[in-house]
Amino acid sequence: MSATLNSNNADAAQQASGSSFYLAMRILPREKREAMFQVYKFCREVDDIADTEGPRDARIAALDRYRADVAALYAGLPPGQMKGFVEPLKQFGFRKEDFIAVIDGMEMDVLSDIRAPDLATLDLYCDRVASAVGRLSVKVFGVPDEDGIALSHHLGRALQLTNILRDVDEDADIGRLYLPREYLADAGITTTDPKEALASPNLGQVCTPLIAQAREHFKQARAIMNRQTRASVKAPRIMAEAYAPMLDALEKRGFHPPRHRVRMNRVHLIVAILRYAFI
Repeated sequence: MSATLNSNNADAAQQASGSSFYLAMRILPREKREAMFQVYKFCREVDDIADTEGPRDARIAALDRYRADVAALYAGLPPGQMKGFVEPLKQFGFRKEDFIAVIDGMEMDVLSDIRAPDLATLDLYCDRVASAVGRLSVKVFGVPDEDGIALSHHLGRALQLTNILRDVDEDADIGRLYLPREYLADAGITTTDPKEALASPNLGQVCTPLIAQAREHFKQARAIMNRQTRASVKAPRIMAEAYAPMLDALEKRGFHPPRHRVRMNRVHLIVAILRYAFI
């Protein structure tokens, strides 16, 4: 059993090593670090299912197998792909519905290519693919439930909106357009074709309110983190401090083509890690 656990943890750590936030996870105490590697592995694998080019019905079936394994984990049965969570579940009390929400969010990308969702659908998507991950993570970090849920709400949406703004061209290349229908219409963009929408000279009018929303979510997340113990929020603080400057970079670059890709500033990440590593 010990050898199996070590193998599961090593596999999860290997997958997490490709993440921008690997170092932020590495500074956590061992049990929390290993649990976060498992959370990352789970999210990475279901995201990969959503983003492959295979038949939609095969990808839905693959996500359903994850749902079945989540159910087995909570029923005390052999949990298949969720075997790495047997011990972390006992330690941190993850909620079943948060795992299911992440899977449901990935399924939104599989059922059809998301193109110009309305604001309510976009918010639901952000909740499932980002804030639900936060709700799993704050269980590991030790943030009290009420504030943990609120922090996950705001930081998850801040991070996901930043990703959407950063990745508009990459998403268009695979037929997706996450910019909200209402903002596109306000800017006079009536097409839902990703490439055509991104070619509009009015694209900045669509993205500006999303930048403002993301900034407000970062602000609310910081307010929540300010009232927590420093140790319990060092990982989310690192994420916020590394990600938030991308909004400034996106705003400065603008959204007229050609758009160079805005990347996370590694200096910001390293400085944030050094600031919180020894708390």
